[in-house]
Amino acid sequence: MAQKEDAVSEDTTHHSGAANEIGEPNDNPIEEVRLTVPTTDDPSIPALTFRTWVLGLASCIILSFVNKFFGFRENPLSVSSVAAQIAVMPIGTLMAATLPTKPINVPFTKWSFSLNPGPFNLKEHVLITIFASAGAGGVYANHIITMVKAFYHRGMHVIAAMLLAQTTQLLGYGWAGLFRKYLVDSPYMWWPANLVQVSLFRTLHEKDKRSKGGLTRLQFFLVTILTSFAYYTIPGYLFPSIGCLSILCWIWKDSITVQQLGSGLHGLGIGALSFDWNAVVGFLGSPLSTPCSAILNTMVGFFLFAYIIIPATYFSNSYEARRFPFISPKTFDHSGQSYNISRVLDNKTFTFDEHEYNSYSKLYLSVFFAFNYGLSFATLAATISHVALFHGKMPRINVLSCVQQKIFRSIWRLWSKAKEKLHDEFADVHSRLMKKNYAQVPQWWFHVLLLVTFGLALVACEGFGGELQLPWWGLIMACAIAAFFTLPIGIITATTNQQPGLNVITELIIGYIYPGRPLANVSFKTYGYISMSQALYLLQDFKLGHYMKIPPRSMFIVQLVGTIVASQVHFATTWWLLSSVKNICDTENLPPGSPWTCPGDDVFYNASIIWGVIGPGKMFTKQGVYSGLNWFFLAGVLAPVPAWLLSRKYPERKWIKLINMPVILGATGMMPPARSINYLTWGAVGLFFNYYVYTRYKGWWAKYNYILSAGLDAGIAFMGVLLYFSLQSKDIFGVEWWGLSQDDYCPLARCPTAPGIQVKGCPALK
Repeated sequence: MAQKEDAVSEDTTHHSGAANEIGEPNDNPIEEVRLTVPTTDDPSIPALTFRTWVLGLASCIILSFVNKFFGFRENPLSVSSVAAQIAVMPIGTLMAATLPTKPINVPFTKWSFSLNPGPFNLKEHVLITIFASAGAGGVYANHIITMVKAFYHRGMHVIAAMLLAQTTQLLGYGWAGLFRKYLVDSPYMWWPANLVQVSLFRTLHEKDKRSKGGLTRLQFFLVTILTSFAYYTIPGYLFPSIGCLSILCWIWKDSITVQQLGSGLHGLGIGALSFDWNAVVGFLGSPLSTPCSAILNTMVGFFLFAYIIIPATYFSNSYEARRFPFISPKTFDHSGQSYNISRVLDNKTFTFDEHEYNSYSKLYLSVFFAFNYGLSFATLAATISHVALFHGKMPRINVLSCVQQKIFRSIWRLWSKAKEKLHDEFADVHSRLMKKNYAQVPQWWFHVLLLVTFGLALVACEGFGGELQLPWWGLIMACAIAAFFTLPIGIITATTNQQPGLNVITELIIGYIYPGRPLANVSFKTYGYISMSQALYLLQDFKLGHYMKIPPRSMFIVQLVGTIVASQVHFATTWWLLSSVKNICDTENLPPGSPWTCPGDDVFYNASIIWGVIGPGKMFTKQGVYSGLNWFFLAGVLAPVPAWLLSRKYPERKWIKLINMPVILGATGMMPPARSINYLTWGAVGLFFNYYVYTRYKGWWAKYNYILSAGLDAGIAFMGVLLYFSLQSKDIFGVEWWGLSQDDYCPLARCPTAPGIQVKGCPALK
């Protein structure tokens, strides 16, 4: 405790006003952070060392290749940076024990470095993990490349494709630079997902005394990872069906309606069970690192939408919903068949053919897919409204807590371009230590990178014969959207671990302005949506470095190099597979049992049809079927108002302030490709650990919760890779029996229920 007091004593007087108002003079105001993050630092520890570069670049390259390689397969496997975080620990320790310590001089300079600057330390480990996280994250622009070559069967210039992949990832640095002062320095922006990493780092590097009858954190982690590793042989190889057991489908084998309600993969999942951790974390991330309030908001949104609104809409046949499956990401014509895009797309100009469209059919969606677009409209509007109401300028009134008042006033001043000393008002122990011990990243680094990246993006869009179809003004508009939404969406993400996306609103805007051009649509979406999303990932990493006391300039360098290397490896892997795997992504022409079905790219392709080829003008106006969904914009604007009014009228009822309408409205934003079983298991596990265990056994939760999450993830990752390279790569998928299927045996859940609609594999109803 004395060490902690010494670390912050120099700032105690200077910040006494802020400290007294918050009530936490030497620590963070968020309890989960206080329970997890250390409040000490040793600035003499080397960070950006030879070991950091070697192990970091190796981790980045390996994870980039593995994740992109598996991303094309029927059952995508995402190996997280946690796997590298664990794997490099013994390698780094071995390098520290064997490499020579003698300094090496760089020729013709005064610089020197050592292959072995001492024991493998925590700060090296954090930077290596940042490298790995750059590789573990996807490169969204690769969906465009795959869509063009594998679905539309057109050529694409390799340099244009490479620039697209690089620039969409790097533009986010500009927005991160603009808002890092608020989204990183503020202790109220606590980025819950980082606490898993912090907890694991401490487990691997700190000595932990074993309590009587208990386990140290390292022992608990080893038990967890070994158990998860061994257990995943069941859902990963021997019994894949255990990932979703839809019990109602086994009882009512001939009822379409019951299977729609009971299927965990293609319906609402009533009564469905899963015994696979991958089903819990596959789309929504770890529930153990998500605040309880965010889990509750998400599950309220899921049940309200999936169990009330959608069934009422479907069974009342609104939008002719019963002609199509209950839940599907596909596009359909009026007869219930898959939409024949080749009939409405001019093959020579790669633009929309309106004459053929008028003679064919309007485009239809499953009711779940259509309403998810409506909810995306509402989520975006609610995000702006929520931030304006709860985090905007307002008088200082007594019904608001001092913490809320601090956030409200500070955000308004940030929008008003507050002075450099703004972050002093936020300073907790972590901010004070970072400010005292390390030089900050100059703002011009971000500005120069932004300008260079924007210039290269212009070359990608306007050069190469304009094959991306996106003009210069479209790129500028996409960047403006990303810059505008980075702060409000960053606030939501940094406090709830849930990130509303810009994918739909960007598709909508360019679809109205520049219709009939699928590549322009998806390029605009990627530059607008991913540059914002990438900025938030960078800021989250900066916050991790903030917690672990990593020199900010070292963080910036590692993030930049890692992003460039990861983008290039992802792109190269994509180009290689598209060029070498025959009929990749073409499920009708692939041989039986082939895994190269590209499920994520299929959803992306169908979105390009909806927004790019047909366009929102023929979908969400009187010319189309779904004009009523535009009312969701108004609903989103108004949605946060009741909770805001109630929070002012009843300030003593703290639960009201936890209502987050952007999270509620955007709860099902991952469906599809996420399924009901993913939400149900994620919510159940999250509430058990982050409400029941947190409130009843807080000591256990503080010590083991995040370690449990990391161990379960890592065990699955290691076993998944082992299974693939030892068995599945040789087409050995297991013993043939009913439990080997990846399906939940609810075939009728994908059938329409309207009389007279005939779909292959479904009964014709009269």
